[in-house]
Amino acid sequence: MTDTPRISFEFFPPKTVEGREKLYKTREALQAFEPEFFSVTYGAGGTTRETTANIVTDMRRDGISIAPHLSFGGDNEETVLGLLNQYREAGVDRIVALRGDMPSGMGAVAQLVYANELVAFIRRHTGDQFHLEVAAYPEIHPEAESYDDDIRYLKGKFEAGANSALTQYFYNPDAYFYFLDQCEKAGIDAPIYPGIMPITNFTNLARFSRNCGAEIPRWLRHRMESYRDPEDIRKLGLEVVTDLCDTLLEGGAPGLHFYTMNQIGPSAAILNALGFGDEE
Repeated sequence: MTDTPRISFEFFPPKTVEGREKLYKTREALQAFEPEFFSVTYGAGGTTRETTANIVTDMRRDGISIAPHLSFGGDNEETVLGLLNQYREAGVDRIVALRGDMPSGMGAVAQLVYANELVAFIRRHTGDQFHLEVAAYPEIHPEAESYDDDIRYLKGKFEAGANSALTQYFYNPDAYFYFLDQCEKAGIDAPIYPGIMPITNFTNLARFSRNCGAEIPRWLRHRMESYRDPEDIRKLGLEVVTDLCDTLLEGGAPGLHFYTMNQIGPSAAILNALGFGDEE
């Protein structure tokens, strides 16, 4: 295990006042694990632009290290530059730069701007103001033409000025370690942090995984599908993901990035099991 693995947590912007209050309680509880930063997602085509920006500026006002996700989507350069200036004035020093997705219904009205182009745009207009995180896919991006092409594209993001990467979640540690080996062979030496998705509702996870290209190992799928009690699923999920995190850290992963789904319990339970929490 690395001496000081970096921990970070990802949130999504809630749509209701109640959801926002829950988010702040979640953030306060997870702050106990002394994360390097929290991140806040950005809806397809900027559909959560204002909500994301408001949450980010509110958390910065509270002294929290926060990283907004950012993509062009259907926005023009002026809109994106306005967000960058807003974040810079708020004291934000980290951004998760993504290609993002177009919102449904836009079709060919707007053209996707790839993450390497966004990274280059940010560097051109803000210099080294921001630490730039980008996405990586140990099990290959679902739209990639080949494994090697996907790695070359990741390399392009770093060549454009990215500092580090956060991976899509996965449950096979060998996929991550093999990916790191191939990245090293391609000349990538920046840190790549594994993304961790706790398992709570397996039905929802399986559906989401089909859409984003994350593989659920066959043995795990069969075990999960054999359970009817949600508590049994929760216990197995905690065991599996804790073992995954332990294997990753023991193998040299530089840290862990948790997809929290705005919940305290699952991520906190894993970190406590790994020995990161203050046990009483």
